[in-house]
Amino acid sequence: MSKIEFSKEAREALAEALSRYLKDELDLEVKGFDAVFLLDFISETLGPHFYNQGLWDAQAALQKKLDLISQAIDELEKPAKL
Repeated sequence: MSKIEFSKEAREALAEALSRYLKDELDLEVKGFDAVFLLDFISETLGPHFYNQGLWDAQAALQKKLDLISQAIDELEKPAKL
């Protein structure tokens, strides 16, 4: 898997959101580079788990649709006499 990367704007917005959350919920001041470094840590350690879960969820949803299509095709089958 390639590294999870965000645009500069997205990275800054995510770091700011993380900073606000830590301040509002934990009364913890984490700003600037510290917030970016924390975001990088979260992205590198937790990000792949969320990414993989998203892939598994997408695969399960696709499999359900493929099963429905397969069932619909089976219903189109005509009896054949020899």
